[in-house]
Amino acid sequence: MKKILALVLALMMTVCAFAALAEGVMTHEEYVAAELETEVTVETYVQAKQGWWDNKGTIYTQAPDGAYFLYELPLSQEDYDKLVPGTKIRVTGYKAEWSGEVEITDATFEILEADPFIAEPLDVTALLGTDELAAHQNELIAVKGAVVVAKKDANGNDAAFLYNWDGSGAAGNNNDLYFDLEVNGAVYSFTVESYLCGEGTEVYDAVTKLNIGDKIDLEGFLYWYNGANPHVIAVKAAE
Repeated sequence: MKKILALVLALMMTVCAFAALAEGVMTHEEYVAAELETEVTVETYVQAKQGWWDNKGTIYTQAPDGAYFLYELPLSQEDYDKLVPGTKIRVTGYKAEWSGEVEITDATFEILEADPFIAEPLDVTALLGTDELAAHQNELIAVKGAVVVAKKDANGNDAAFLYNWDGSGAAGNNNDLYFDLEVNGAVYSFTVESYLCGEGTEVYDAVTKLNIGDKIDLEGFLYWYNGANPHVIAVKAAE
């Protein structure tokens, strides 16, 4: 009898899991399998907002089964302000790709009534440099025990970070920050995206205080630009 009850309970949980998705809404697995330039509909939760201008907002979102990057989602400033972290939304748009970054564009959305969901960072330290890493694109991730290595600034000098990818920026201009970290014997590039975490934020200030050789832990969204290029939102000394 106990075995029968357990099977019935498991079946009910499975049915409920599928019932939670409205008709036409994709699982993350179905989204990944969809062809580029085709229409997709997903339900997901706002995690962070990169910026709003010209009645468009770019938003990092994640559901329990995977993440979605909403690029230039058309919406008013009023609606943009409603999309606080944890908000559940249903999004219909087109699956697109730019330099390896898979995103949803030309989309519409509606806010859904649901308990908030904030993703926990996934530790991908051991996945850097592997094919498996791409399966977690746009998720909130963590990298631990990374060592700051030198980049070359515009004058050819060693630097712990650069303002802009080529060192052409300067303090006070709210430029993106670029820095390199050695993890497991290989070097990877990381970015503080100024539209997401601009000058004056805790992470921006922390990166400008890094020194070559510092050992750090970080968190960020696994953005992709011709390879993994995480958008960092938190940095601290390694534990």
